[in-house]
Amino acid sequence: MRAVWFDEFSARPVLRDVPEPTPSRRGVVVRVEATGLCRSDVHGWLGHDDGIALPHVPGHELVGTITALGDEVRRFSVGDRVTTPFVCACGQCPECASGNGQVCRNQTQPGFTHWGSFADFVALHDADTNLIAVPASLDSGAAALLGCRFATSYRGLVHQARLEPGDTLVVVGCGGVGLSAVMIGVALGAEVVAVDVDPAALERAARFGAVSTVDSAWMSRAAVLQALANAAPCGFDVSVDALGREETAAVAILSLRPRGRHVQIGLFPKDPVIPMGAVIGKELSVLGSHGMPAQDYPGLLDLVADNRLRPQDLIERTIPLADVPDALVAMADDRSAGGVTVVDLVSGC
Repeated sequence: MRAVWFDEFSARPVLRDVPEPTPSRRGVVVRVEATGLCRSDVHGWLGHDDGIALPHVPGHELVGTITALGDEVRRFSVGDRVTTPFVCACGQCPECASGNGQVCRNQTQPGFTHWGSFADFVALHDADTNLIAVPASLDSGAAALLGCRFATSYRGLVHQARLEPGDTLVVVGCGGVGLSAVMIGVALGAEVVAVDVDPAALERAARFGAVSTVDSAWMSRAAVLQALANAAPCGFDVSVDALGREETAAVAILSLRPRGRHVQIGLFPKDPVIPMGAVIGKELSVLGSHGMPAQDYPGLLDLVADNRLRPQDLIERTIPLADVPDALVAMADDRSAGGVTVVDLVSGC
């Protein structure tokens, strides 16, 4: 099969032929229909994830059709169209038993713990625990994006921060995961304010329903916080840092009202310094969101089915598998055009 492959961190990936995967006893092999290009893939390629063994094939947001089954798979069949959370749970550990497979101690992650979806086929483990049936009517790009950025944002806002209709929400960083949070916040009835340094990203946020935007380019922290105070004089109920920088996390936390809830979704290159004085003094909650277990997808899928949430509107471009190496390098160098890129593997590309 074709796969985007690298054998050295930060060395340019190449498209090459590699052996097709075989299913584990409780796993499946999926023919990839579409897969998202995410900044997490870049972090893995650059060597920021110590769980990756070389050589490696990245990619973790996907939708496709099952082509092979392990002997112990019971809930799915060859030909089923499926997606999966990027954190695949074992289904047997204490975390899984408590319904928190997103922090499974034995988790596997396509594109990180084993070869991923920037390929014609991908192996997925513990299928009965992790696979989610996808209707034929759902757009392939939308289905692929449900596996990571939308699921992570949905869990962060709904299950962690308990966002309610009428709450004020600030999203700092309007890349793919940040815009997912904007769209979900709007779908849930929150008043959303978006912050970014890119006018095009802020235009997208406004198009997706943000009531106000803040262009923070060249602004001091004090100036950004003042702009946010103008938008929400009492402070925000919920904040999201979708970028993963010390400054963006600090701004998000400091913008909260007393007893507000901060959700950290963006990954940090190294552990940041957090304004703990504000956390203590205002009794703020600082929450993480590390994906979402498969059993919690129905609420997210209901929003999509009701057309209140349209992940496909986030897609700015679709590329063939052969263009993935260039796209990874451009994203790492901050030369990507912004918006979300989806890789199409079925249209003859």
